[in-house]
Amino acid sequence: MIIGYARVSTKDQSLDVQVDAITKYALEIGEKVEIFLEKESGGKKNRPELHTALRMARKGDSFVIYKLDRLARSTRQLYEVTDELEKRGVDFVSLNDKIDTKTAAGKAMFGMLAVFAEFERSIIQERTVAGLQAARKRGRIGGRKPLDTKTKRSIKTLYEAGEGAQDIAQRFHIGRSTVYKVLKESNKEEQV
Repeated sequence: MIIGYARVSTKDQSLDVQVDAITKYALEIGEKVEIFLEKESGGKKNRPELHTALRMARKGDSFVIYKLDRLARSTRQLYEVTDELEKRGVDFVSLNDKIDTKTAAGKAMFGMLAVFAEFERSIIQERTVAGLQAARKRGRIGGRKPLDTKTKRSIKTLYEAGEGAQDIAQRFHIGRSTVYKVLKESNKEEQV
């Protein structure tokens, strides 16, 4: 049996390309397929559909994904998943990366791609840090401008009047977590 896993990071992204590719693969080799769909960040450790798919995989099954980055964002995470699958006798296939651990070449290719994926991630992090440091030297600080006192008071007033945090966040073009942060800060100030 084919256990498929498809993931996108945001709710408005489509899983169609991944689902179609996994379904086509299963049809080509004449296997039944069950595909688990997830709309979560790849950096999240706790992804319920991934865990369910992994638990469902049995000896002789193939765990199939469209692309390595749909499964994990780090070499360590990739190896943890594939190591678990290998111990249970489940093959691993990444369609877009042409990896099939049933073959020696597939195992070797997987190892190389995983190392390069981790390297690329490290380079991106280094560039980000260097860019932020350069900006700070020029007197610029990243992120959004802090909310002014008037806006903070408005947020608190609206919330106390019964307006939901999501609606307030949309009104001020901020995140819902920022609304809660403002409310928490306001409560601390009142207690002092």
